[in-house]
Amino acid sequence: MKNDNLKEQYRINERIRVREVRLVGDNVEQGVFPIAQALKIAEDLGLDLVEISPNAAPPVCRVTDYQKFLYQQKKRQKEQKAKSVKVVVKEIRFGPQTDDHDYNFKLKHAKGFLEEGAKVKAYVFFKGRSILFKEQGEVLLLRFANDLEDYGKVEQLPVLEGKRMIIMLTPKKAGAAATAVPKPAAGPSKPLVKKVITLKPREEKPEAEENKEE
Repeated sequence: MKNDNLKEQYRINERIRVREVRLVGDNVEQGVFPIAQALKIAEDLGLDLVEISPNAAPPVCRVTDYQKFLYQQKKRQKEQKAKSVKVVVKEIRFGPQTDDHDYNFKLKHAKGFLEEGAKVKAYVFFKGRSILFKEQGEVLLLRFANDLEDYGKVEQLPVLEGKRMIIMLTPKKAGAAATAVPKPAAGPSKPLVKKVITLKPREEKPEAEENKEE
């Protein structure tokens, strides 16, 4: 269905019904030609005439392989779509005096969000006089970031915005922390050290003592 939609965007060959076109393409003389002559040029090269800028005056047509042209357009659309993927931001809320059970529960969720590629916006909400504990909230957020260092990196350090102190974490590349293996520093290799055991030679008895024993 997507290919059909792409095909409908471009008129080719006899479907191009204008008096003249501006011709572009590889191995062709570029310029303005009557449509009949442009079609003949494309036909002689065994290629297609593809209208790429219908609103230009005159319309611009490319002499090319139409199937190859569609493939390149489809590939370009995929690349543009990949670049325009929306960034998902997940929010996690703490109180200034969050207990360990609640903290660990939210930490587990944050790990999952980062592994899925989402950003995590964690914040401590200060209600009423609890704003007096803003330093405690900052410590909590820094601990949170430290516990997630294998999954995400700090994009924004804790900052107070109104009644909320916020920290932003962005995911690390998938598998970077788990699979990274430190490489040895470049340089001359160390020589292999072998342990050599030296055996003492057997002591020989003087001839006089040997004759004496006989």
